Amino acid sequence: MAADALAELAKRRGFFFGSNGAYGGTAGFYTFGPQGAALKRNVEDAWRDRFTIREGNREIEAPTVMPEAVFEASGHLEGFDDMLVECPECGKSHRADHLVEDATDVEDAEALPGEAVAELIADNGIACPACGTELAGQPVEAFNLMFATDIGPGDAQPGYLRPETAQGIFVEFPRLKEYARGNLPFGITQIGPAYRNEISPRGGLLRLREFTQAELEQFIDPEEDEPPLDRVRDVEVRLYPATEQEADDGDYLDTTVGEAVDEGVIGSPWVGYYLGVAQEWYERVGVDLDRFRFRQHLAGERAHYAADCWDAESEVDGDWIEIAGFAYRGDYDLSKHDEYGDDAFTVFKRYDEPKTVERAAVDPDMSVLGPEFGGDAAAVAEALETLAERDPDAFDAETVEVTVGEGDDVETHAVDVDVANFAVEEVTESGEHIIPHVVEPSFGVGRTVQTLLAHAYSEDEVDGESRTYLSLEPEVAPQDAAVFPLVTNDDRLTALADEVAADLRAAGLAVAYDDSGSIGRRYRRQDEVGTPFCVTVDRDGIEGDGPDTVTLRERDSAAQVRIPVAALADELTALREGEPFASVADRYDAVDTDVETAGN
Repeated sequence: MAADALAELAKRRGFFFGSNGAYGGTAGFYTFGPQGAALKRNVEDAWRDRFTIREGNREIEAPTVMPEAVFEASGHLEGFDDMLVECPECGKSHRADHLVEDATDVEDAEALPGEAVAELIADNGIACPACGTELAGQPVEAFNLMFATDIGPGDAQPGYLRPETAQGIFVEFPRLKEYARGNLPFGITQIGPAYRNEISPRGGLLRLREFTQAELEQFIDPEEDEPPLDRVRDVEVRLYPATEQEADDGDYLDTTVGEAVDEGVIGSPWVGYYLGVAQEWYERVGVDLDRFRFRQHLAGERAHYAADCWDAESEVDGDWIEIAGFAYRGDYDLSKHDEYGDDAFTVFKRYDEPKTVERAAVDPDMSVLGPEFGGDAAAVAEALETLAERDPDAFDAETVEVTVGEGDDVETHAVDVDVANFAVEEVTESGEHIIPHVVEPSFGVGRTVQTLLAHAYSEDEVDGESRTYLSLEPEVAPQDAAVFPLVTNDDRLTALADEVAADLRAAGLAVAYDDSGSIGRRYRRQDEVGTPFCVTVDRDGIEGDGPDTVTLRERDSAAQVRIPVAALADELTALREGEPFASVADRYDAVDTDVETAGN
């Protein structure tokens, strides 16, 4: 389907639309309408079920604003940039790599250095999309994507809106490890908003300035912890490795997760495990796997923290879009916060048997250091301890040199080895403190929603009439069912329809009620928003000696069966949980009469 058709349907039927329209709109911000908010919430719940509950992980909710020091430690202040080029005529700013990708055959301009992108702009005569002025010769500059803010009034503390939910997990690791009793592996999840000051927001929900992420941070001991790979070993995946992307005749690799890990195509078994889990989850929520792949990042496009990274990508309107990333982050994040923070970002790894090891140590004579170095004495002692751990051979000489201070106040001091009291001792240790490694599956919720809508969009004919419908999986559809009285001039039908709707809602089902227009038009409205089942209350169901019945209609096939009112809630619940409609239909009588064309 064309992107404009999806955008029109999304706006008309209340899925999503540009925010702040009454004030001219704000690029990069979208409001989810009633249908879209429900769909998005169901996607989040399905993700939570699979990646939190079924994996035995725990979920947190951290603040969206964090102090500057967090992002200095994480590297975002220096390395979280996009390429910006500014038009010299109209002053509009554009994402330089996107301009190149739109105008040339280059698919991953983001992986190129800025100078190379500037050359491509010049060589291809690329012009400003706003005014048509050629951009040749204009510098391509790094633009940091984080939104800055002040925390508190007056002489405020500088802060930023988080560009990813991950940092909210990492900075709380010292406390989170206590909840896990210091035992690895353990996983922490979070679903929530993140913010990036995109240069050129575009593509509906694909590139926003505020968006929702669902992330899992899996903390592991890289020497001992292995994933339960056998659970997904036979899951079939379509991979697009970096080697194939760089080859002139490169192609997809259709294989299984187990084979890809065994052959080293996927370097980390943990990443392979989560690719398999994600493949099964995407199929569960309704992604068309014929329009889905896992693409490995090229070396130039990997994030600063990632040793290896794969993206889950879906095809939407002829383009491949990233909808999730799977990164082996190593110990980068926790090491940085351990260095910059005031707490320990390590866990204690207990040995199976105590070990006796040689340990270099110093016991500086402060009665000498104090008079000699004054206010620097404590810093000198600390520097001697660090040197003993890092380079014990330095104490073979008669004196050792240590550096203390920062910036312009750095000083080097010479200390007699006898004053340092250096010694190598045998120590029995029961374990060691290690910094865990991190494996991160990170999902874009809005991008998943847009993918589901694009892949579910369908057109066909029912009884000679064309219709548009969204073939959404019942688990994620905005509504579980819609209830209609066939006509509104019969009090018995409207009373029963009201009662049925109320009972279904009491059973925890999301139910719409519609008594406006012909029954056929009501079906069409529900088909277009993806409601999987419609319940029609008609006279045939309330007349006779038996229990009251209703007509249950399935969206995709338009098949109908007559079902007792008393069984309706249980059957709809089973259908929402994945039971095929054909199985339910086998238990009841098919409806031969055509209620789709009946009028009020």
